[in-house]
Amino acid sequence: MIDLHTHSTASDGSDTPEQLVRRAAAAGLQALAITDHDTLAGFDAVRATAAREHLELICGIELSARVEDETDPRRRNAHLLAYFFDDPGPEFRHWLLSLRLKRRERNGSIAARLQAMGIDIRLEDAEALGQNVTARPHFASLLISRGHAASIREAFDVFLGETGSAYVERDDPPVREAIDRVRAAGGVTSLAHPTRLNQPYAAREEQLISGWAAAGLDALEVWHTDQDEADERRYSEIAARCGLLRTGGSDYHGDHTPGILPGLGNGRLCVPLAVLDDLRRLAAGRAQLSAQSGLDSAVGQCPDGLLRR
Repeated sequence: MIDLHTHSTASDGSDTPEQLVRRAAAAGLQALAITDHDTLAGFDAVRATAAREHLELICGIELSARVEDETDPRRRNAHLLAYFFDDPGPEFRHWLLSLRLKRRERNGSIAARLQAMGIDIRLEDAEALGQNVTARPHFASLLISRGHAASIREAFDVFLGETGSAYVERDDPPVREAIDRVRAAGGVTSLAHPTRLNQPYAAREEQLISGWAAAGLDALEVWHTDQDEADERRYSEIAARCGLLRTGGSDYHGDHTPGILPGLGNGRLCVPLAVLDDLRRLAAGRAQLSAQSGLDSAVGQCPDGLLRR
């Protein structure tokens, strides 16, 4: 059993990265991907811990991206999961820093809107909860603790979601740019929880996924806590038609997602180890092609009659 979609306190989860790794190991998981939003800090912090727990730890991340040409704000956001089997390198990490700076600008605007409504929640209040990466769930926690909402769902419905009174759209990169960035860094991409595209028509949903597959998307998150058996069948069929691999995960956030467990989701999730094997083979094949391409280029630059070895 594996889980390729989890979050820690490095972004908007409630478990520290070490707690998450130990919880996954205790649950008998064979492999875990920490996929915090816009940061690899959670993975970086616990590689040694995972090794001691005999748990295979996958370097992952979740990226917010913009659905181009979509006018409805409820359908303008898509999330990409990215997995790396080698370090993605400084250029990609620098790009992630730029995303976090944009996120902070947005958080400041959310705080300003709440204050304009007479709700005394400041950016620094949310950042005290968010620590490394502050996100809307941290604002939701403050709204609940200060009596403005009864639950995270209500906080999003009334204030923070796409139709909420304090909603601020983030300046996310287009989906195709995010795919290109990950691929250039040696990673593979999967469209996270496709049900959250909120597309009312199945044909439009598949059109989007097919277009992203043509642009380099590698996989589709078929197994997810929010998706039932009918969803799994539908997305498995779409993945087959679009030539995509399948991925899956619980989207575990600790106390912020009550009733969801690593590896199990809400109790019915079961992602096979073969899913990870397929991703690893794809990444290895690309790395081999890239190395061969570099060799061919070097050979082509050799003086006449010489072969560079």
